[in-house]
Amino acid sequence: MIKFIAIDILGGRAVRLLKGDYNAVTDYGDPYERAKQWVDLGAEFLHIVDLDGAKTGTGSNLPTLTKIAKETGVKIQTGGGIRTMDAIRERLDAGVDRVILGSVCCTDPELVASAIEEFGAERIVCGIDALDGLVATHGWVETSSIDPITLGQSMYKVGVRYTVYTDISRDGMLTGVNVTASREMQDKTGLKVIASGGVKSNKDITALNRIGIYGVILGKALYEGKVTI
Repeated sequence: MIKFIAIDILGGRAVRLLKGDYNAVTDYGDPYERAKQWVDLGAEFLHIVDLDGAKTGTGSNLPTLTKIAKETGVKIQTGGGIRTMDAIRERLDAGVDRVILGSVCCTDPELVASAIEEFGAERIVCGIDALDGLVATHGWVETSSIDPITLGQSMYKVGVRYTVYTDISRDGMLTGVNVTASREMQDKTGLKVIASGGVKSNKDITALNRIGIYGVILGKALYEGKVTI
């Protein structure tokens, strides 16, 4: 199972939010320095989210993303406000390996299909963020009318093969990952699931690995020393 190390960027800083709340921010310093730290400790894949872009659709952290990609050489998947083909291409050209599409998976599935056709299924990831049984969009500040499984199934049909599945209610809370929901997403959609939200110890990682989950995102638990790379 692949361990993806999370770096969320807001206002040029590496941060963690509680349940996606932009008013509940913990600052962890310079994103590049954090990335270098995790790579030096053995990180093989970073999960970098532009929180400014997720909320507004016009992220301003591309220079930082480019610097991390070019100077560390680590594999990167990135998301946050990526809603056009040009934005996808821009990030791939910056040196990242995979681009995560979130809100457009609900609002513009044709764009997702076009991205798969142009860039390939290995380079496009569907971000499915669940809150109270529905998919949240636009930096988690809006809620759609579609449930996560239905969205996952529709994304599989247009060619998507990877999803970052986040239980928002657990994100940043250190309350334990939602193993049951992650397994359901995997079994009912056929997608390779990268579980996110709530990891608090190695027991969570072991539980996900045991049921064959493809990957897990390590965020606050890593930053707070609850788990190690």
